[in-house]
Amino acid sequence: MERALLVTVDFHKNETWTAEERSSELAELARSAGAQVIKEEIVRRHEPAPACFIGSGKAEEIAAFCASEAIALVIFNNDLRPTQQKNLQDIIKVKVLDRTQLILDIFAKRAHSNEGKLQVELAQLLYLMPRLTGKGVEMSRPGGGIGTSGPGEQKLEVERRRIRVRIFKLKKDLEDMHKRREMMRKKRDRFSMPTVAIIGYTNVGKSTLINALTGSEVIVRDKLFATLDPTVRRFRAPDGREILFIDTVGFLNNLPHHLIEAFKATLEEVTEADILLHVVDASHPKAIEQSDAVFKVLEEIKAKDKQIITVLNKIDKVPEGNVIEKLKGYFGEAVAISALNKTGFAELIDRVSSAIPNSPK
Repeated sequence: MERALLVTVDFHKNETWTAEERSSELAELARSAGAQVIKEEIVRRHEPAPACFIGSGKAEEIAAFCASEAIALVIFNNDLRPTQQKNLQDIIKVKVLDRTQLILDIFAKRAHSNEGKLQVELAQLLYLMPRLTGKGVEMSRPGGGIGTSGPGEQKLEVERRRIRVRIFKLKKDLEDMHKRREMMRKKRDRFSMPTVAIIGYTNVGKSTLINALTGSEVIVRDKLFATLDPTVRRFRAPDGREILFIDTVGFLNNLPHHLIEAFKATLEEVTEADILLHVVDASHPKAIEQSDAVFKVLEEIKAKDKQIITVLNKIDKVPEGNVIEKLKGYFGEAVAISALNKTGFAELIDRVSSAIPNSPK
């Protein structure tokens, strides 16, 4: 387990998430990747320093702390330019990652299906392309650890031309998978099987919900992005109709655009579903802001106008009843449930069944 220092740079912008809240989420991401978080540092600046983002003086201060505390990894809660990342690494003398690279590492650990692995590799290579100068930076270091999962490390020593060829091949393979997915979707349509995609912020309980509804055994962990590959499970409604529930990858605040692009194939399950079941963690203090982040992704993949049923999950963890009422007031006709205890399932199933048209597609 690598000892890590986390750095969140606050540029005094009018953001809905405070620097402390963003730092807390970065810590969750880092722990999900397997890091031991030793310290969370918040650096306040008016603008990034062109050469090393936080300024050379602050970088030297971090370098001294890393040396004294045996820190092996510094993770920035911002996206760094290739030159900034290289300069920081030269000063601090340990591995430096930015937020996108940390998310990519988690994705690489979580992908199990062939399609998921290809999507992660494509996203990693697209990220690494502009960083292939000289011997490269962060991922070119020998050895394992956070930031070296998946194909990144082995690909960095390959010249740009071969990487471009690999990217072309990955895109073609993913397009072939897209065609096969389309055939499967048409087959589902022929048998008039309605689909419900379970969406939401990462770690809101989507996998717990699909397990409780369908009796399946989708992996459930109290970690961000525990589920990466989409999972499809059958459910028989009280009226006898069969419904396909699809568990999808969790969303995140400021999810990098090129990650959304790389995972378009997976997110097609969202765009093609009959109904979206939007799961919200009612116990989370940033529940509304997390929901806003979900809708930003839905807008980007052109799924914002689909029929959406909002589910307020984890009501068993909400100490005050008025919190649920406030959230219901914000979200409108939301269903309050506990996926863990199966509380509120009768209303949820009734809402889903009522929303699905009786006539075939």
